[in-house]
Amino acid sequence: MIKTENLTKKYGELYAINGIEMNLEQGDLFGFIGPNGAGKTTTMRIIATLLEPSWGEAYVCNHSIYNEPREIRRLVGYMPDFFGVYDDMKVIEYLEFFAAAYRIKGPARRKKCNEMLEIVDLDFKRDAFANTLSRGQTQRLGLARVLLHDPQVLLLDEPLSGLDPRARIEMRNLLRRLGQTGKTIIVSSHILPELYDICNKVGIIDRGVMSISAEVSELMKQVRDRIVLHVGVDDHERASKLLEGNAIVDSVRQGDGHLVVTLVESAEDYSEIPTALIGEGFKLNLFCEEDIDLESAFMALTKGTGANF
Repeated sequence: MIKTENLTKKYGELYAINGIEMNLEQGDLFGFIGPNGAGKTTTMRIIATLLEPSWGEAYVCNHSIYNEPREIRRLVGYMPDFFGVYDDMKVIEYLEFFAAAYRIKGPARRKKCNEMLEIVDLDFKRDAFANTLSRGQTQRLGLARVLLHDPQVLLLDEPLSGLDPRARIEMRNLLRRLGQTGKTIIVSSHILPELYDICNKVGIIDRGVMSISAEVSELMKQVRDRIVLHVGVDDHERASKLLEGNAIVDSVRQGDGHLVVTLVESAEDYSEIPTALIGEGFKLNLFCEEDIDLESAFMALTKGTGANF
């Protein structure tokens, strides 16, 4: 769906982006992480055919940004970080204006606009003036606008920026739902933990160079050299002795009302642990693998690269 090859943009002696390589398939939700000025917006604008690279290539649905920009624009919905709304337009009028620009005509135009308002949970504001919306509501209106022509690819530049906690949760849930529709989505952000639970892939960019691009699960494996389990049982002392005698267990310690079990480095399959506990008559009220958040992964993987968050 989206592929870039040595994508580079240079202003004089300054590289805005340098050799960006990206390969996203249909349905990927890609978290594009980096500080302000890292090159996220430049990359997204080039993919959207709004900016020409100095060299390199980018393809969207097998269309080249050089030879087929019009085809790409039909397939892409691009939402910038900040965008204006017309002061004298109501929300529904704002969407109908852009629907007309997409050549959506007749009764289908109003129907489509109403559908988009329902998708972004903004139908209760349909008759409000666009300039009276909160920051979070404005972001949702912008998302409704880019969804009007049913694009296969969404490029969302900092959609969570400047939102209050509730608005961030609502936007994150909306992005998760969109990711389940099969669209390919790039979401840029400098809010690291916000993207962990909605993205299946992540890229880390700093000073124009994308140092890391991988599946989120692979990123976690690179950071964590061994598996840590949280185990809740009624008799901690007896369970600890049982677990310490297991060949794949390295250590057992007390956590907050449960046992924290660290496995040996080579251990990947730990299905025998709950089996052994249940076999000895223990009732498990907690058994889960400890997560590593995206921020911890970022700090570990970019140590010494000069990234500054």
